[in-house]
Amino acid sequence: MSELLQVQHLTGGYSIGRPVLHDVTFDVRPGEMVGLIGLNGAGKSTTMKHILGLMEPHKGKVQLGGSTVAEATEAYRASLAYVPESPLLYDALTVREHLVWTATAYGVPRDVFEQRVEQLAAIFHMEQHLDKAAQHLSKGMKQKTMLMGAFAVRPPLYIIDEPFLGLDPLGIRSLLRYMSSVKEDGAALLVSSHILSTIEHYCDRFVLLHQGRVISSGTVEEMQAQFTAQRGVPAEARIEELFYAWVGTDEHAEGALGGGVKWES
Repeated sequence: MSELLQVQHLTGGYSIGRPVLHDVTFDVRPGEMVGLIGLNGAGKSTTMKHILGLMEPHKGKVQLGGSTVAEATEAYRASLAYVPESPLLYDALTVREHLVWTATAYGVPRDVFEQRVEQLAAIFHMEQHLDKAAQHLSKGMKQKTMLMGAFAVRPPLYIIDEPFLGLDPLGIRSLLRYMSSVKEDGAALLVSSHILSTIEHYCDRFVLLHQGRVISSGTVEEMQAQFTAQRGVPAEARIEELFYAWVGTDEHAEGALGGGVKWES
């Protein structure tokens, strides 16, 4: 299976000479969900901004479909949809108007769009709220509006940052089921979340960031084998236990790099 998204030796951040990310490398393939995990400040959002083309790498590159954003700007941006951690909506626009605006930007045909909106509104229990202005929506409804916009355009890649914030249990279940369905249809998903016990059952692989470096990546089984060999973690440990074992203290993080780097907390 060829990679859709390739992050290759990415070093970057907000200031030249003071990178947030250090030689970050991973990929996301069609038909899989990859969990990007780490503590607050680990570099997850900065990584996503580089993937979105909002930041230029100091070193390395990000390719989507074999091209960087500079090489094929329009095709690159049309190949992904992004759902941020905090919903970004216009107060005066209704849910439906937001969805129409998004679909128009991506060139989705009207009849296809209307069918998708009807389906998504039912899945996320938003049928009665499509014509409400954003200023009258709850936080959870705003999050659902962002998610519906992303899913309505059906890009090859979804980048979703903390998707469960503000959602009730029913909304979380609906979201997880729908993410699984688009993955089965061949889409790729890069999902960042602190709710490790939930995404463990849905992600195919994980990328563990700490202080801007990838300290482990792979399936749960591959990470279990690595952590058992290097840290003495029980072989049956789940992703949440593996996470704590490696980033719970500076000593764990330092050990991941062979003891050659001292990280500040």
